[in-house]
Amino acid sequence: MAAFANATAGAFFSARAFWGPVTATLDWCEANYQFSRYIAEAANSFSNLVTVALAVYGAWQSVSEKLPPRYLAGWMGFALVGIGSFIFHATLLFEAQLMDELPMVYVASYCCAILFDTSRGFSLRDSNALQLSVIFVAFNILFTWSYYLSRDPVYHQVIFAGIMFATLFRTMYLLRNGEIAKRLPAGPRSTVTRLFSTGAATFAFGFFVWNLDNIFCSTVTRWKHLIGWPAAFVLEGHSWWHILTAAGTYLMLVGNTCNTLCIKDEHSNFAITKFLGIPRLTRANKAKTQ
Repeated sequence: MAAFANATAGAFFSARAFWGPVTATLDWCEANYQFSRYIAEAANSFSNLVTVALAVYGAWQSVSEKLPPRYLAGWMGFALVGIGSFIFHATLLFEAQLMDELPMVYVASYCCAILFDTSRGFSLRDSNALQLSVIFVAFNILFTWSYYLSRDPVYHQVIFAGIMFATLFRTMYLLRNGEIAKRLPAGPRSTVTRLFSTGAATFAFGFFVWNLDNIFCSTVTRWKHLIGWPAAFVLEGHSWWHILTAAGTYLMLVGNTCNTLCIKDEHSNFAITKFLGIPRLTRANKAKTQ
């Protein structure tokens, strides 16, 4: 009876969808407009609040610990991804899809670029930050133009995956390269390695769940109707992708923030601590790093 009621309500709301027909090139396993004419995919939309919350927490750390502005920019970009994804899943419009997918590449490439600035200090004159900025901007302009023309989601996924692998390999290099790694003693290096590895594994598991949701959508949909809502929300695989990748990204960002700060500053100035079981970065000296 509950399944019938949900199906009836979904048909009613879908016929009166506030945002009109779906124009996005992707439509996920979650039923569209099942609970409201204003939200196309409820679980896939609201699961992004986890991303925004973790990003805000990271941004607060950057401000409270007086970190260089580059780190605050990364956390703000992370929040932008969550906001864009919320809007995309709420509307399923192509324009909103771009608000989700383009920031994913922008933020991932930005965080990757930071890993290539390993000179001491944060002065633009004494590092390759300006050159990296030019490369970052040129790459993202080219990607935006090419993706808008192609509108192929696989193209976006390949580019994003490539950036994530580049981040993984660059992080491993920084932690193992003798000249650079010696700036980070064994204890802190082990902590950063564990944080980044856990984050990467969590992110990869989210990708695995996302693929299961795509491949076995019809089976999972039958299960949803069998158990009914709200319990069926736990079977929304794409929502778990949001939650798991948000958690994984947070851990990787905290780990690499500590890593790059120790490389460019003094390792004794920074430490990884926990608040309510959540890792966070703290400064031993609250004097602002320029």
